[in-house]
Amino acid sequence: METEYEPAPRRSFDRLQVRYMTLVPVAIVVAALYFGRPVFVPLALAMLFAFVLAPLVARLRALGLNRAVSVMSSVVAATLVIGGIAIFVTLEAERVATELPQYRTNIIQKIETIRGDTFERGLIARTSAFLDELRQRLVGNRRDLGAPNTSVVTAQDGQTPRVQIAPAEPSPLEVLRPVIDLVVFVGIIFLFVIFLLLQKEDLRDRFVRLVGPHDMQRTAMALDDGVQRLSRYLLMQTIMNAIFGSIIAAALWLIGLPTPALWGVIVAVLRFVPYVGVPIAALLPVAVAFAVDPGWSMVLATIAVFLVAELTVGQFVEPWLYGRQVGLSPAAIVVSATFWTSLWGPVGLLLSTPLTMCLVVIGRYAEHLRFLDILLGDQPVLSTEEALYLRLLGDKADEAAAEAEEFLSDNSVGRYFDDIAVKALALANSDAARGRLDYDRQVRIKNTVEELIQNISSRSDVATLPVRTPASVTIMCLAGRGPLNVAATLLLEAALKEAQIYPQLVLSSAEFVKFDFSTLPAGRQTIVCLSSLESSAANVRYMSRRVLQKLPAARIVLGCWSLSGSNPGASAIADATGFDVVTTSSEAVEYIRERVKEPLSGQERPVKSAGRM
Repeated sequence: METEYEPAPRRSFDRLQVRYMTLVPVAIVVAALYFGRPVFVPLALAMLFAFVLAPLVARLRALGLNRAVSVMSSVVAATLVIGGIAIFVTLEAERVATELPQYRTNIIQKIETIRGDTFERGLIARTSAFLDELRQRLVGNRRDLGAPNTSVVTAQDGQTPRVQIAPAEPSPLEVLRPVIDLVVFVGIIFLFVIFLLLQKEDLRDRFVRLVGPHDMQRTAMALDDGVQRLSRYLLMQTIMNAIFGSIIAAALWLIGLPTPALWGVIVAVLRFVPYVGVPIAALLPVAVAFAVDPGWSMVLATIAVFLVAELTVGQFVEPWLYGRQVGLSPAAIVVSATFWTSLWGPVGLLLSTPLTMCLVVIGRYAEHLRFLDILLGDQPVLSTEEALYLRLLGDKADEAAAEAEEFLSDNSVGRYFDDIAVKALALANSDAARGRLDYDRQVRIKNTVEELIQNISSRSDVATLPVRTPASVTIMCLAGRGPLNVAATLLLEAALKEAQIYPQLVLSSAEFVKFDFSTLPAGRQTIVCLSSLESSAANVRYMSRRVLQKLPAARIVLGCWSLSGSNPGASAIADATGFDVVTTSSEAVEYIRERVKEPLSGQERPVKSAGRM
């Protein structure tokens, strides 16, 4: 007998194949970025400078200058500033280099102090001897092998021929090659900058036409958001780096370090490079302090200046000043720095944050690239109810209680029930209806909710409230079928207690069947709140009929927590059952208060506490 192929494995294979196929464009883009570095790196740097100069161009345009004059004036001004900084750094660095030999005695004394007996007889001495021996062996092997640039001196008067190793003289082109490459690289960047600024509107229109012809408004919003966010970030970072460099220069001037302005400029420039910029900038002033000061006080003071300034500005001032302007999570900044550095080297590290910001903006507006915003953005990836649902799935009552305490610091338990807890249980109920949440897991969620209620019920402002119950009214909270409905009912009980309404009975559906209602005092008005996460009128009607069989005179109110008051389903259930329907705990509180005829008193204690399954 032949067996038929199951369609499910085929569909799984197709989905897996589609997922792998989506990696092909990603691999192509990464390969293009890597092998296209000679073009993409100067283009990316030019875009960065264009974003910085765009506000200046806009100001000049507002003064009445045409675009070409505004762009050229901005580029010339930027060139003069960058050239001035480069000339200043070069002259000051040359002056420091000429002065360092004056401090030769201080350097030798510090080295002798560090070396001491440890260098002579310790690990450093053994390591140094090993390295010297290794160097001698390597040099000896190279001498044995010979070098390509050798000259043979012929023997004269019977002497042995001598071989002299003469390094080849570099050609003038080889000497000037690094300078030529740098000039060409900088020239390409400036040409790109001028082109981007001159053709800004045209490039914007072409991008909108290419990317979003069917949704131009959304594409234009993405471009505007990206430009504004990136320009604001670069402007704020430039200002902060200038202030940071000024603080460093002033502090180093106070401790007596030579040329403090030089170190301030270097720090301000290198701080654009994330993570390693400030440590690299700190090496030179620390080395100068090591040479200048005969003692160690200036070295330690210089290190302290950099540590205190960077911790203060990086951990307190910038997060407060930038706020959510960057739009990147801390993990995304680290990952992006690693990725772009591996692709483009140090330039990639410099551009990592701006480029990743652009990717996040694209993912925020492009649906098929939404994963970029989820992976890299700083927006919460889960709503509060989804986060609570995950805590409940993981049996993490303590974490759920900590998050609940943060919410309850400014809100009531009823608000927590309506806005977060019931929505989380509705997600669980939806998974259970689809067969993705088994019964045992539902019971564990209910137990976790019980622990959560115990934690939030220990709040001082709730615990000190007087416990009151109506003198002639019996209030009962009845849960629908299943552990999740029991959990919702227990949360409702906590919300009612906060409102100074204490239900005498809180029962599950199984406990309701076994409960002996003849033990209740006769002649009392009975209010039954049927608590259910279901939105089906048939289920609610079945529950209400069971209540009326045992309590024919009971007043029934249906708590349909998965619906809202404006939802037509609530009105449909009310019409189908003939009972009142509430969708929030505040509505349940108001309903009970309106139907309590006599004043509340604290004489009566509850007959039964929260139900258990």
